[in-house]
Amino acid sequence: MTATVDDVVAVADSHRSELLAYCYRMTGSLHDAEDLVQEILVRAWRSADSYDPQRASLRTWLYRIATNVCLTALKSAQRRALPVDLAQPNPMVGAERLDPSPELPWLEPFPDALLGDGDPAAVVAARESVRLAFVAALQHLPPLQRAVLILRDVLALRAAEVAGLLDTSTAAVNSALQRAHAQLSGVQAGPAELGDDEQRELLKRYVQAFEAMDIDALKRILRDDAMLQMPPFLAWFQGRDAVTAFLGRVFARGEAFRLLPTRANNRPALAAYVERGGVFEAANLHVLTLDRDGIARLDLFHSPDLFRLFDLPARL
Repeated sequence: MTATVDDVVAVADSHRSELLAYCYRMTGSLHDAEDLVQEILVRAWRSADSYDPQRASLRTWLYRIATNVCLTALKSAQRRALPVDLAQPNPMVGAERLDPSPELPWLEPFPDALLGDGDPAAVVAARESVRLAFVAALQHLPPLQRAVLILRDVLALRAAEVAGLLDTSTAAVNSALQRAHAQLSGVQAGPAELGDDEQRELLKRYVQAFEAMDIDALKRILRDDAMLQMPPFLAWFQGRDAVTAFLGRVFARGEAFRLLPTRANNRPALAAYVERGGVFEAANLHVLTLDRDGIARLDLFHSPDLFRLFDLPARL
């Protein structure tokens, strides 16, 4: 039985969220992932008549298209990274100006709202597998190993399914997965999740301190080894003193800030707006990693065009 175009469109649409997350894990870019999903859907529509349900489910067939599209795109793409992957921490000597490096291919955040819903266990796995540290580590793998690891460990496809999808053997799939595991063995799991009340309280204190530009209050909620990075700036800062010294320089400009809550990469996040000419304009997105000792990591993405993808206003 051959799938109709309507069948393909319906199934593809039902898997749009997970295809977007798959392309994001593969590329490290939400913008690229959006473009690739559109290409996947067009290819699926054009080749609907070639689908054979005796060989694979429609979902697996879609992932075959998705993987080919991603692997083709990655042939000519540079590895996306975060500042911590590219440079040593900034020593904060003097008051030098920090210049952005927009020419570098930076990793981008991913809105939790785009992960969709469904089976609770699958949702938990999907959210954990878009952690910034994990997605950044994926970018160090060769694209084929990257695909195998995501298809097997995140999407839970069987080795034989992945072999058929990639036109290779089950042994080759298992070998690629083993090599990927070995390379990612040093990627630490995220910190233990705080309870909802604890998380809300810590976020409340961060918002109050940041909007008040209160460095002492920030020091009280940062871990000793807190890290701050802010693509597209190459500089990053390690340790509570270095982080707050940098933020003190930012606050010294006298600009007012407002923060709105959101979520990104399975972490609480805040959209930061800065006052310019009496209007609060989109500035950057704060993705925070929290644990019981305070805020462990601040990833500040200085890319106002991300606000649209997070369904956030450009101005307040």
